[in-house]
Formats: sequence, structure tokens, C-alpha cells
Amino acid sequence: MKAMLMTTAGGPEVLTLQNIEKPELPSPHHLRVKLSAAGINPLDAKLRAKPVYYPDKLPAILGCDGAGIVEKTGSAVTRFKEGDAVYFCNGGIGDEPGCYAEYTTLHEEYCAASPANLGLQDSAALPLVLITVWEALIERVNLQSGQTILIHGGAGGVGHLAVQLARHLGARVAVTVGDDKKEGLAQGLEAEKIIRYKEEDFVVDVVDWSGDKGVDVVLDTVGGETFLRSFNAARIGGKIVTLLSTPLSLENAQLARMRNLSLCYEMMLTPQVMKLHEERIRQRKILEQGARLVEAGTLGVLVSYALPLREAAEAHRLIEKGGVSGKIILTMD
Repeated sequence: MKAMLMTTAGGPEVLTLQNIEKPELPSPHHLRVKLSAAGINPLDAKLRAKPVYYPDKLPAILGCDGAGIVEKTGSAVTRFKEGDAVYFCNGGIGDEPGCYAEYTTLHEEYCAASPANLGLQDSAALPLVLITVWEALIERVNLQSGQTILIHGGAGGVGHLAVQLARHLGARVAVTVGDDKKEGLAQGLEAEKIIRYKEEDFVVDVVDWSGDKGVDVVLDTVGGETFLRSFNAARIGGKIVTLLSTPLSLENAQLARMRNLSLCYEMMLTPQVMKLHEERIRQRKILEQGARLVEAGTLGVLVSYALPLREAAEAHRLIEKGGVSGKIILTMD
């Protein structure tokens, strides 16, 4: 089969297209999937530049997001049969084969039936961002109907899913965006308040929008100074959930304490990194619930770039450059 191998740490050029053997089933509970596409995430580029989890296991196949058709099942598999359409977030961090390939394997418990009304290639763009948004908004901050939320990067891969889920939960949504195209996407997703962060002060705008109180919840997809300034955009006693590492100074921590803020962290990769089987099953159930919302027309995914597998390096350049609306995928056709 063809696969994009990461041969060493470095720039996008370390990804090379090679012919390798199809992966064998590691256990009777595993599936082998003929992939239709792989989703590209910023995580992939970070692991290519610095393989922090398994630096001694190169070469590796990156890409934890995938969707395709079950081609082979282990003798103990009960949840799927050959020919089933599936999607998942699995592998791609160095210990298991990822999805930048024509085939991959994974445990049946970590796999969900793909949305019936969404093509397999588009389905590959969903898993990581869907799990991230679900865990952040539902499990971390318990977003409720009628609450206000500020979503940074509202047109990005995580952000555009977050807007949709927040609206489904009944929240009032404000977003930050960087240009006309992203503002148009946010309008299409029916965000109530759209802030052009390069031209406007999001703290001033969101406090004014929320009746001078600040928002109940902030979802931070940017980090750094944006995360820190969000302390003053959240109401007293509000919640901030971030996807990034956030070293806090004593002054920052004191401000959060003075405002009685709850600071939450969301890293959807934790169950895979720490090999938490039951947590992986919980995340698969999120994919199942998400598929039902896609089928109901409540959630959708924007794929801005669909590149062939051989152009994985270009996909990494695009995602590192930033500014992409929605998602990028690699297709296997």
C-alpha cells in the first residue's frame, strides 16, 4: 500500500510517499480499514516537527483522523462487518499506524459508523474536532441554554464546529474572526456577534454585547495573549476552556482568582496517550452522538482543501501558515 512516512523530525519535506506492506490485525478485536481520506490537524504538524510521544519509533505514519470502509475484521469483532463505513480518531502519534495511508488498523471499540448523509472523505475531517468541541463545551464547562459564549477562531477547524454545537445547546454565540471570508462563514453559521479581532478590541466588544457583564464561557483556540486577555472578557465567576498550554504568571493567576474564574483544559488526545481504554470508548460514543447530529442537519463540516495523499507536505504547509477556514483532508483516490 502507499503511505506517507515521517522519516525524521523536521519540516514538511520529511513526509515521503512510500510503498509498504498492509498492516496486519494486531488482535482479534481489530479492524483493517481501507481509507477514503485522512483529516489534517495542527497536531500533525506539531508531531512532525517534534515527535514528543514516541520519538524513538520512527519512521511513523501520522494522521489520527480517518474514514473508510472496513476491509477485514478480527475473529472476535462483533460491532462491524466487512463493507461497513466508519470514521474514527486513532493512531497517528507514533505508537500505532496513522491515517496518511491507504489502509490502517484500529480496535473495534474506538470506531464509529460514519454519518449516513455525509461522504466518507468529509467524514474524515470530523473526529478530532468533534470530540474536542464536545468535551470542551459539554464535559468541561457544561454550556447551558441561554448562556453566552465567546469562541475564538470561530471559522477554524475547531471553531466552526463549536459555533454549531453551542447553538444546538441553546447558547448565544460570539466569535472572533480575521477576515471577510471568515466573517461570511460565521454569519452562515448564525453566530450572533462577530468580532474582527484585528480591527476591534474583543474584550470591549464582548463585554458590551453581554450587557457589561462578560460572557459565561470562553472557548480559547488561540492561546498566548488571547487566552490571558479573555480573563477580562469572561464574567465574574465565568469559565474559560483552552486547547493550548498556558503558562500563567503570578499576576495572571491572581487576576483569574480575583474574578473567580474557572480555568479548564481540553486535550482530547489524553485517552490515547495514556492508553485509557474506557475513555477511548467514551470518545467513540461522542462520535456516535455526533453522527446523529450530522444526520439531523444540526452539525456539518467545511472542507476547504482536499489534497491527494502525495501532497501531505503541502497540507502541512497550509495548516502551519494558518488562516484556513474549516478543515483540510488528504484523499486516497
